[in-house]
Amino acid sequence: MLYWTAIFLVVALIAAVFGFGGIASASAGIAQILFFIFLALFLVTLVARVIKSPR
Repeated sequence: MLYWTAIFLVVALIAAVFGFGGIASASAGIAQILFFIFLALFLVTLVARVIKSPR
């Protein structure tokens, strides 16, 4: 998922350089949403692993 976030971020940057504001805005929004989903899943996995680990 982090890979797709990077792809959309690159698309947004390239679109912004060439002046396509709508595409840049949409791609940046998608990249931001994917990043926060990735972050939430990472934290859930981290907490689950700490809870499950034998002590």
